[in-house]
Order: sequence, then structure tokens, then C-alpha cells
Amino acid sequence: MGQDRKMQMIGGNGGNQSRQYAGQNAGNLNGYNAIQNVANQIAKNPRVQNNLAVEVEKVNSVNRKLKETNADLTTELARY
Repeated sequence: MGQDRKMQMIGGNGGNQSRQYAGQNAGNLNGYNAIQNVANQIAKNPRVQNNLAVEVEKVNSVNRKLKETNADLTTELARY
């Protein structure tokens, strides 16, 4: 019910609605820029990039082992 009331007030005042969307877009751009800044820092620092690649490979290795274990357990469970 509170949402309906809010929608009615915004719908009745086009100026407020425009400002609301402008604020939402500005927030999204700030988040996007923060992500871009992190990507730029990683690209500029090869040691950080290499360390990240090593960590990603560790995670991928664990995921592969878990998939194998899951397949083995599924096969074993199917026997019963």
C-alpha cells in the first residue's frame, strides 16, 4: 500500500520523477567508475595481476576437484 501511494505522488509530479531518475543514474555511474578504477589498478600493477591469476587458478582447481567428487558420489549413490 505504501508503494502505491508513493507511485501516485511521483506520477502526479513529473519534475520530482525526473530528479529521482537522475539521482539513480548518478549512483549507478559512481558504482561503475569504482569498478573501472579497480580494473585500472590491477592492469597497472603486474604483481597484483599475477597474484590474482594465481588465486583464481587455486579456486578453479578446487572447483574441478569438487565436481569430480560430486560426480563420483552421484555415481555411488545411484548404485543404491
